[in-house]
Amino acid sequence: MSQIEIKSLNAYYDKLHVLKDINLNVEKGEILSLIGPSGSGKSSLLKMLVGLLTPKSGEVTLNNNQVNYTNKTDLRKIREQIAIVFQQYNLFQNMNVLKNVCIAPTKIQKRNQKEVEDQAVSLLEKVGLKDKLKSYPDELSGGQQQRVAIARALCLNPEILLLDEVTSALDPELVQEVLDAIRILAAEGMTMLIVSHEMSFVKEVSSRVVFMDNGSIIEINEPKIIFENPKEKRTLDFVSKILKDK
Repeated sequence: MSQIEIKSLNAYYDKLHVLKDINLNVEKGEILSLIGPSGSGKSSLLKMLVGLLTPKSGEVTLNNNQVNYTNKTDLRKIREQIAIVFQQYNLFQNMNVLKNVCIAPTKIQKRNQKEVEDQAVSLLEKVGLKDKLKSYPDELSGGQQQRVAIARALCLNPEILLLDEVTSALDPELVQEVLDAIRILAAEGMTMLIVSHEMSFVKEVSSRVVFMDNGSIIEINEPKIIFENPKEKRTLDFVSKILKDK
């Protein structure tokens, strides 16, 4: 059963048509990676799913419930089920790691402080940061801050995690530790949509790969086909250039 269904969706930034007739289904537990050149609509698609970009037309269904992105109740329900992590960590500089992870579940979801703290410690241990609970963001590396951001998103208990270029702001030697944290989530069956330029990681971890260009989905297929035998010429041109540049 599809956890997310998108039908004939269009979205704009002012007059710029950034998502064009998008049709996409995501199954529960699937890891869908979005690839394509800059400006192709990958990040816009993630932002649309969490209501940061309002669709102009089309339908989005989440767990068989159609979403009205202009309705505040629907938006709140969406954000209870979907969490997003951006390339900028956006941590609160005046709070330690544990407080950064706990603040949204306690203040927004009104959950029990002790229960949230126990979960936060467990999640930080999962991403390899149990020894950094009392550290502040400026005491952490970029890779460590990004892992805190992932733990913070997971502490909201989402069903679906969106990862938008979470390694692109990191130094190359820090990328691997973030990818390792994502691998753990993948092994546990978390539904994820990932925008990434780390093609070897995309090939390894994805259930399917979506190639986008100029606001449209050009091709969707399993990683082996996308990277080794794509059906569309535009996909082939992109993949050939990416692999050649590696």
